[in-house]
Amino acid sequence: MSISSRIVAVFGATGTQGLSVVQALLADGTFVPRAITRNSSSEKALKLKTLGAEVAQADLWDIDSLKQALSGVEAVYGVTDYYDPKNLVQGHNSEMLLGKNLVDAAKAMDIKYLIWSSLPHCTRVSNGKYPNVYHFDNKANVDDYLQDSEVPHSVLYTGWFLENLWNYNILVPVQDSDRLELIVARYDAHSPQYFTWVERDLGQCALALLKHYRDPESGVLSRTFYAVSAKSSYTEFASILQEALGKPVSFVSSPTTGMQEMDDMYAFQSEYGLYPHTTIPDPRLIDLGVKFHTIEEFSQEIKGRYA
Repeated sequence: MSISSRIVAVFGATGTQGLSVVQALLADGTFVPRAITRNSSSEKALKLKTLGAEVAQADLWDIDSLKQALSGVEAVYGVTDYYDPKNLVQGHNSEMLLGKNLVDAAKAMDIKYLIWSSLPHCTRVSNGKYPNVYHFDNKANVDDYLQDSEVPHSVLYTGWFLENLWNYNILVPVQDSDRLELIVARYDAHSPQYFTWVERDLGQCALALLKHYRDPESGVLSRTFYAVSAKSSYTEFASILQEALGKPVSFVSSPTTGMQEMDDMYAFQSEYGLYPHTTIPDPRLIDLGVKFHTIEEFSQEIKGRYA
């Protein structure tokens, strides 16, 4: 690797979000992605290496390991996973602590730019009505810590992942029929949802910010951007899926997911909306060259999964 390589450390690189960023960086070629993982010999990590990424082992609970993994790195894409079993057992604030560790390590290593993947603060936005959506509030608390740290950064907000359809069995066949149901708990049929096609759009949003952060005219630093592909109700989404898949699709608002935090998350999104005062897609990212995809394009792409 050339000594002049512009290296971007990508956390969560073996997950849906980080993988999108790694793939976008590899396809573009401006930066060398360094995939940060707790297990550098895992099958997913080794696959990233064969694709051309560097792989480094580090644990967000261990600041020394973070500093070592960030050696020689120009920029960082940071994301944490509240529901990782190792993190979950540490309590409701675990994800906030991990994010702060990452910011501290980035500052110690003089990282030039950090993109922080985040979400709204449900407790604040709802004036205390929804205080239990920890995986939102934790990330939002890191936003504040990052702002105070003086590490050059942008915050990148994401929507509801379209990949949730199969990753969490949201779109399911109805037994003994050719119908499909789009099942989301505690969601009003007409409330808007904010969708992110992670595979196609998240990585290119991160790449656009990375390519422009050094340009003062771009207005990238210390700003919040929205990596959201589209906005529609789940009822409208079901209609689009029905047209693309060629079989009936109906939206069902179920009473519960079986987890209070997830129920409250959906209730919050239904009542308040993720980003109600934001133009979707984000015109600033479009100006930076991002070409967002539509729900219609996504629906056509996934036909084979539900044939």
